Amino acid sequence: YVVRLAFELPLTSLQSARMDSKRFPLYIRGLVVKGFGRGSRELGIPTANLDAGAVDSLPEDFKNGIYFGWASIDRGEAHKMVMSVGYNPHYKNNGRSMEAHLLHDFGEDFYGSELNVVIVGFIRDEKSFPSLEALIAAIHSDINEAKITLDREDKYRRLKTSSFFEPDEIKGKTES
Repeated sequence: YVVRLAFELPLTSLQSARMDSKRFPLYIRGLVVKGFGRGSRELGIPTANLDAGAVDSLPEDFKNGIYFGWASIDRGEAHKMVMSVGYNPHYKNNGRSMEAHLLHDFGEDFYGSELNVVIVGFIRDEKSFPSLEALIAAIHSDINEAKITLDREDKYRRLKTSSFFEPDEIKGKTES
């Protein structure tokens, strides 16, 4: 669930306006659960869906939209990610969800694993698209923006090695 809100990174004025002055990074932990299967099957862009408890733990005023940052499975290596938070208006979902696309090929599903996410920035509002092709193109654009920004900005790169991603037994050794 939401582990902590941190106010380490200043936002540009555009991001501030788009985020109602929210600050990043936001650290979230939850379990990977089965979604609708659309990410892999329809879009060719597999997603890891966080459990309802993680979604419900978001701050009440957390804006729906597309975000970017880092994510790891079971506190392994952190990978770049983009995440949809909201109702997926293209599909007209009834419930709010959090779906992360990790920019790494895992080769297998990891349902039931712990997903650790550090959201570092906002890309755009969620919206409905006129076609599946338009949705896919927008997601690829989001992925490219995340890659470029995470590679370019040192303040984002350093979060890849955050102690948030370390197994508890390693944290204990480094803190003693």
